[in-house]
Amino acid sequence: MNTHPYLRAFLAGIFVPTLVLPVMLVGFITLRLVLAVPVPIERFIIFPMAIVPSLFGLWNVLYLATHERTHMALGAHGAILPFLGAPTGAFVASSLGMLQIGTHGIVWFQMCQIPYAFLVAIFAAAVAGYYLVWKYIVGFLNGVLGIA
Repeated sequence: MNTHPYLRAFLAGIFVPTLVLPVMLVGFITLRLVLAVPVPIERFIIFPMAIVPSLFGLWNVLYLATHERTHMALGAHGAILPFLGAPTGAFVASSLGMLQIGTHGIVWFQMCQIPYAFLVAIFAAAVAGYYLVWKYIVGFLNGVLGIA
């Protein structure tokens, strides 16, 4: 009997972003329509909603496929993902004109300047958050699905 471990790993990986991204969408819609924030937020949310769940699922499949050789902890494997996703997202956003990289920080949508020191703090929090999500939530789901 074929138990399809890679399919189960993909499904365990997409669980968290599939739940979190609609909540973020509600927040963005509230900002845009209720509070009338003049930033074209809908251009920002489309990329993560299309890419992030699949990326999480494929990252978990990669973990399952390479764990026997690397013996890397799941939390550490998940913490690597922001190091790939942040530069990719910045490249796509700058290519589409949503992000300009300046000398003191980035300019988002030609409206909001974010200093590099703040970005470093946000990135460190993201790495820690990814570590915890992968260690506890995705690890739990991998165990429930019998692929841990």
